[in-house]
Amino acid sequence: MSRFGDLPLSRPARGDYGSLEEPVRRIRAHRPLDLNAERWRVRHPGGSFETWREQARGCLLQGLHCDPGPANLRPEVLDSEERDGLIVERVAFTATPWSRLQGYFLRPSAAPGPLPGLVVLHAWGGPMLFGRDRIVNSGRDHPVLVEHRRKYYGGRYLAEVFAAAGYAVIVVDAWHFGGRAPRGLDAGGLGIPARYDPFDLGEEEYEDLDGRVRQALYLGVRQLNWAGTTWMGVNYWDDSRCVDYLLSRPEVDAGRIGCTGLSGGGWRTNVLAALDGRIKASVSVGWMTTGDYQQVYNVDGAIGTFCLLPGVWDRLDVPDLTVMSAPGAAMVVSGQRDELFPVEGQADAARQIRAGYEWAGLGDRFRDYRPDKDHCYDAEIQAEALAWFGRHLGAGG
Repeated sequence: MSRFGDLPLSRPARGDYGSLEEPVRRIRAHRPLDLNAERWRVRHPGGSFETWREQARGCLLQGLHCDPGPANLRPEVLDSEERDGLIVERVAFTATPWSRLQGYFLRPSAAPGPLPGLVVLHAWGGPMLFGRDRIVNSGRDHPVLVEHRRKYYGGRYLAEVFAAAGYAVIVVDAWHFGGRAPRGLDAGGLGIPARYDPFDLGEEEYEDLDGRVRQALYLGVRQLNWAGTTWMGVNYWDDSRCVDYLLSRPEVDAGRIGCTGLSGGGWRTNVLAALDGRIKASVSVGWMTTGDYQQVYNVDGAIGTFCLLPGVWDRLDVPDLTVMSAPGAAMVVSGQRDELFPVEGQADAARQIRAGYEWAGLGDRFRDYRPDKDHCYDAEIQAEALAWFGRHLGAGG
């Protein structure tokens, strides 16, 4: 066990910023964190959970820098097939004035409705030229997808696990992933062609193009910021429109909506559950820590573009996202062998979330699940997630 400032760490810290580390720590210590639930309660001993949540949600919404206004979904079913006890539809709908999304809508073919609905979110890390196809069987496959499923999902298509258990599921690509990865981009000599089908690429071809698309990511973040928004802002509204889409389907029970995802999908789960009160239950896998711990432990390996929200992290901390999701039921899964996050940060975040739920009078609606696992959403975690959703949403009709 070592110490970094006043923080004990059982693993070597990987976040050292060299000669700039000391000023960064001082900047971090200077943050007011006035909307961190734990600190807010101390400063407002007579304040209510509802008052804090309203202020915290306002801060997060403003920090997204995105307000597309109301949307006319104009939903469309592009094609449909029945296989393995599921009805799998390829669908399209308008999320914002600048985005018409394509995705998969899955449901069990035999279960009576109305069904509970789930927004299932793919991970950030992994093959960037694939998004929704990582967790839904499109009828085509690729060696990088086979390996990704094996390593992170126990060899299973995550969305289909939930659909087979009695849920109506919607899955879309995140910005810069899958069908929304950039085409026709030559900035910086990237040479990304105007047309490509990742399923048709050999493994070496795939790795080369995936690497170039990855290189374009921070160009994309700068483009979004210069346009006045953030990556998380764009994706939050897409994810919230997925809830709208679920509610547009007669097969779905509007009072039983949940969301889940791994890694960057776990982060999107945190934000969606924090801001969209229609989410009644969530399971976030592989993205929970505190800002203090993560800064000294591992910023480079874990903090992606989806985390960059100026005006938020000087006032809120990561656990506050899940506290905000109350009264929705929240399960947070943190693998104790997950090298992206320090176990001490995971534990302190869980402590803060539990205290927040107890403050809201809803202690039984939070579960801290810390299995002895790597960064994954494997079959055992899937079973625990199904039990959680079964308890709080029910499965089937």
